[in-house]
Amino acid sequence: AIEVEDDALRDGKDTIVTGVLQHIEEAGVHSGDSACSMPPYSLSDALVGEIERQTRAPALALQVKGLMNVQYAVKDETVYLIEVNPRASRTVPFVAKAIGRPVAKIAARVMAGEALADLEPLDRDIGHVAVKESVFPFARFPGSDPVLGPEMKSTGEVMGIDSDFDIAFAKSQLGGGVHLPESG
Repeated sequence: AIEVEDDALRDGKDTIVTGVLQHIEEAGVHSGDSACSMPPYSLSDALVGEIERQTRAPALALQVKGLMNVQYAVKDETVYLIEVNPRASRTVPFVAKAIGRPVAKIAARVMAGEALADLEPLDRDIGHVAVKESVFPFARFPGSDPVLGPEMKSTGEVMGIDSDFDIAFAKSQLGGGVHLPESG
């Protein structure tokens, strides 16, 4: 399955999805360890729309006022809910940098009573691809297990940006300290 997550803002009335991120590793790797792409690199617009629709339901049911993170697994075009976190997540700074808007500051204003409708609209049509890559301490800890799973092992993250997914991904790898081959 493919793992996808999104961050959303809700003011008690309206819900806005600030970013939809497609994980590069398969579902089952801790979301903090998985590289991810915004916008999603292989999901159809219809599937992204369904994920956004499914995000609005728990936001309403939980009466969220502020930020919320939702994680999904997608298998054979079916969206499965993994978890809902009615709080800010570690992806908020990444999403904010990718869309060029202060998402946490907007959330604080919403939590203080401002309506989303009264604020400048968020535009997720960013015109580039942003890839978040996790940074791991394996080189500093000989003998540590580098196999990724449900337990988070990363100690930081970097971001690669380009108009092309492949180049954005390569930049994220270089930023994360991965030594890429020079040929072959």
